[in-house]
Amino acid sequence: MEIFWILILSGVCPLVTGQGVYAPANAQIVHSGAACNVKDESINERIYTIKEGDTMVLQCIVKGHPRPQVRWTKTAGSASDKFQETSIYNETLRIEGIQRVQGGRYYCKADNGVGVAAIKSIRVDVQYLDTPVLTVHQTISDVRGSYYQEKTVFLRCTVNSNPPARFIWKRGNTLIEQSKDNGVDIYEPLYTQGETKVLKLKNLRPKDFADYTCQVSVRNVCNIEDKSVTFRLTNATTPPIIKLSVDDTVVVDPGQDVVLTCEVTAGFPRPTVTWSRYPGPLPLSAQVRGPTLVLRAVTQSDAGFYNCTAFNNVGNPARKNVNLVVRTMTNLTFQITPDSNKDSETIQIGRDLKLSCHVDATPQDKVNYTWYKNGAPIFNSDNLILLRSDPEMEPGTSSLDIVDIKFSDLATYSCVVNFPGSRVPELRVDVNISQSSVTPPVLSVPPGGQIVSVSEGGNTELVCLVAEGKPRPPILWSRTEKDLLMPSGMPVVETPDGRLRLRNVSRDMMGGYRCQTAPYNGLNIKRREAQVQLNVQYPPILDPVLQDVRSRTSQTVTLKCTVLRANPTRLTEIRWLRNGNFIRMSLPGLKESPELKFKLEPNNSDTYECRISNSAGTSTCTFNVSAKPYNAEFYFDTPNPVRILKGNNYSYNLQWTQKDPQATERIIGYWLNVRKNKQKILSKQVDLGGREPEKGVLLSYTIPDLRIPLSYEVRLAPITAYSTGDYVSRIIQYSEPYTYPRSSDKVCGFEDERICGFTQDRTDVFDWTRQNNLTQNPKRSTNTGPETDRSGTKEGYYMYIEASRPRAEGDKARLLSPLFNVSSVKSPKGPVPYCVSFYYHMKGKHIGTLNVFLRMGSFTSALDLLKWTKSGHQGPDWRRADFDISPSGPFQIVFEGIRGLNYEGDIAIDDVSITVGKCKRENNLDNAVLIGGSQSLPLASWLTFGLSCFLSLSYR
Repeated sequence: MEIFWILILSGVCPLVTGQGVYAPANAQIVHSGAACNVKDESINERIYTIKEGDTMVLQCIVKGHPRPQVRWTKTAGSASDKFQETSIYNETLRIEGIQRVQGGRYYCKADNGVGVAAIKSIRVDVQYLDTPVLTVHQTISDVRGSYYQEKTVFLRCTVNSNPPARFIWKRGNTLIEQSKDNGVDIYEPLYTQGETKVLKLKNLRPKDFADYTCQVSVRNVCNIEDKSVTFRLTNATTPPIIKLSVDDTVVVDPGQDVVLTCEVTAGFPRPTVTWSRYPGPLPLSAQVRGPTLVLRAVTQSDAGFYNCTAFNNVGNPARKNVNLVVRTMTNLTFQITPDSNKDSETIQIGRDLKLSCHVDATPQDKVNYTWYKNGAPIFNSDNLILLRSDPEMEPGTSSLDIVDIKFSDLATYSCVVNFPGSRVPELRVDVNISQSSVTPPVLSVPPGGQIVSVSEGGNTELVCLVAEGKPRPPILWSRTEKDLLMPSGMPVVETPDGRLRLRNVSRDMMGGYRCQTAPYNGLNIKRREAQVQLNVQYPPILDPVLQDVRSRTSQTVTLKCTVLRANPTRLTEIRWLRNGNFIRMSLPGLKESPELKFKLEPNNSDTYECRISNSAGTSTCTFNVSAKPYNAEFYFDTPNPVRILKGNNYSYNLQWTQKDPQATERIIGYWLNVRKNKQKILSKQVDLGGREPEKGVLLSYTIPDLRIPLSYEVRLAPITAYSTGDYVSRIIQYSEPYTYPRSSDKVCGFEDERICGFTQDRTDVFDWTRQNNLTQNPKRSTNTGPETDRSGTKEGYYMYIEASRPRAEGDKARLLSPLFNVSSVKSPKGPVPYCVSFYYHMKGKHIGTLNVFLRMGSFTSALDLLKWTKSGHQGPDWRRADFDISPSGPFQIVFEGIRGLNYEGDIAIDDVSITVGKCKRENNLDNAVLIGGSQSLPLASWLTFGLSCFLSLSYR
């Protein structure tokens, strides 16, 4: 096995191609042309240098038989040597708009199962130069022994680059040289991020007030031009100072508007003011107007720390923050504590009693508690003691202590909580105190309820009853094993009647459950508790569930069915069946791995079942026993499987491998059928000429005289001397891109159920939905999604993602366009540009992200290149977007919708078109985040392949 290398670096840097031969005994890489820079690191590796943003293509040309599988992997660059699992299976690795983080060592590994795999590596160094950042700092300090002050100014210039940058300082247009000016000092500070040079101006002089330029250069490496930044230093230069229009903490009612103003009181040049929030981003409803932040109709989710930052590159940025607190009150509870000093659990005359009242509030310390007795306000007295915050209870709890209860103290007590002067409504709880109204609870499990048995998938309930007790407390349920959660996913579940109802019971719910009285809304005494055991019964779990057994005739076949687990474990019956009929045989023993042995003959190739039962049900092992050969397996497509013939004809080189060819009798050939519109146009036997198929070795046959652009179904079945295997099929369809003019109505508006050949990605979490105004759910949320399609008609359709349950944050739906051939449109200047245009609708406060990818690659391994993205709420209207692509081979467009935080996150698309030529920019076009060209972002590596025309393939 051998590996050859070809390296192509495109963009501003010159084109580089390198090729060589890798063999276990002698490996080398030779190259022709020149990259930005190429140097030897070792005998077997060279360092290829490329400019950030350019396109890199690595090609691994492999020889070997059977055909080797090529796998690309990568280790990180200088930042980390940690292995990254980003494997790509193809001969060609293509990275468009390469970013600095994608530098590192790339490995090509070729393996065909014969001998030792061949491995080759290339190290890629990405060159870049950012725009420098210039900041100004000053110190004022007393000079010992003198009566004047020395003002020293530091101009700090920082840049990120590869290779290290060279710095040049200028005052006006004059180069600053340290040796010629005693008033300056140029040095490199320690412990700084990135590359930094400092220009120190000692004891400022009048001529030091000037324009200063920091110019950085990597000496035109990879044609990277110099960059610079200029700052004007005057005697008015000062760092920013700000003040807020509000205090450090602002407390508001829900629904109020909040206005926060960050006033700049000093700073030259004029500082820039920005607002941020912690935790999370600014709310969608936030409006930033210069230094003012406006929050409309705040909710609890808008609470947090809001930060105002002013910077002008002089000194440190000025920062102020304000804590926004939104008032809320929920979950008002009470407790009755009898005289704990006397270890009492009942109310008795002459004893003490404590009534406690607690509300979950924000802010907790601003809650006002008011106590009433029979409707009259309570004030502190000798036997009634009010505590605003009881130190013995949960923080924020108010208590009323009744000392030495008298008959006159038996009454109805009320606790009322509110925020003084707030619009938040008050909450109230009433407690009737008498010797008969407050008694300890008695908790019990009904007879026979200690162990509850239920079949898997059924419904049941666990019961703990409060036989006595006033007031009657709710019952809290939890698992006896502390690390296990309740079926709802919560550690504790409250039931007001003590009945825990379980639906669709599964075996992981089996175990012990604890029930106990709640301490709130009742007596604050020692909890009463009990336990209930849940026993989930399920039929035997067997292996295998379904197995395909192939064998040569006259050979003994052994079928074995193993019981992995069951509840109850005792088996009640084991029966063997053939084609649904019981096999007459001595009843097998009730063992956990019953077997059936027989000699395979042409008349007993059938379906066999082993049915194993317990008291919960029956499970089955199914065996399809046959002497037929296994199916053929179509091979992933190789370069140039298609040849264009004269006229409008083409031929296709069909390739396949045979699964486990030694399992049955020798395969002597294959039946090949080619059908068009379900009509057979070719049927023949492919003779192997005495050659016996080998595992993993490719077989091939060229299908001639196929017409463009007709669709064909190709069917293939192996043949032995005794039988014919099952057919496998694939669809071959020559496809051209639909290139409608954008002014035409023939764009893809998804009006037909076939949705223009778009398909759902089978690897995503959920699917896009086709809908119009007439098919919308009438109960859907009115705050998200479009009312109609882009044309505004009720009949018009569009595609959208539904963000309601069971969708969760981060779930993805991908819609794939048809596969398009670009070779039919040729250009002497290179790849032909295409314009991808569409309309999108992103309305809702929980909108996630819409991504559009360009997909290129083989039929079994393809990676996506992000070309356009948009996130968050974009308003109630349809918006238009377009972007240019220049594919070098067959391609697809992928629309990916990502579900946001909650259900108001529907995203829709409509009127998709793909046209030859670059997009014509219009003033009203929404400029989204375009990925590509000089605006490239770090993207996943992707690969291309050299098909001269394209076939869309699917398997059955």
